[in-house]
Amino acid sequence: MQVETLALRLRPRTLYEASDLGTRLCQRAARSVYRCHLAVTVPLAVLALASFEIRPWLPTLVLWWAKPWLDRTVLFVLSRAAFGRTANLTDLWRAQRQVWWSQLLLTWTWRRLSPWRSFTQPVYQLEGLHLGQYRKRVLQVRARTSWSAALMTSAFSGAELALSISLLSLLFWFQPGVQQVQLSSVLTGDEGTFFALASSAAYALVIAFLEPFYVAAGFGMYLQRRAELEAWDIEQEFRRAFGG
Repeated sequence: MQVETLALRLRPRTLYEASDLGTRLCQRAARSVYRCHLAVTVPLAVLALASFEIRPWLPTLVLWWAKPWLDRTVLFVLSRAAFGRTANLTDLWRAQRQVWWSQLLLTWTWRRLSPWRSFTQPVYQLEGLHLGQYRKRVLQVRARTSWSAALMTSAFSGAELALSISLLSLLFWFQPGVQQVQLSSVLTGDEGTFFALASSAAYALVIAFLEPFYVAAGFGMYLQRRAELEAWDIEQEFRRAFGG
């Protein structure tokens, strides 16, 4: 990795500060991030919602399980933005084999349950290691940082839940002529079916908006950890000081 081309200023930070740096990177590259992210998320969300006829809870499960795979597109764009480069749909399509289809089985299985997946995903996707090298590298990156990464994931999970509930509450706030909502009628019968579909749609909207920031926060933590392990911040300062 060419540290001198990084568009980010590396300095000693806590991991929580680094997660803020990642979200700022996502804001700065928001147009490219969301263009590519929505190009993948919207078709998948439509397919997931189409499974509603099989089981009402199935769309939410499909969307939840697919998040690590969706994250790969976001990370691809952010990894370019970190070096001052933009990514468009053509770039994403050309890199589809590495972004969408590489490590497909692992992405859809045990990595889904990782409580620090956005923190360790750059190791799997960006470092180009062989399969047998991943475990050792991930353990090195996670050393003394797993709790912070898991806490960040918990914070975003809470935000995701709060946003989903907020969107669902609009159904009741803007429903005309209703003064009291009976919870039993919402969860059963025709209203229960509609509520399940609305829940899945709200969850899809929340993922479309919030997931890039979660990936960016983990990516910021990863960059900070790489700087600590490999003294990137010192190298960057020397290059600035001596014009190299």
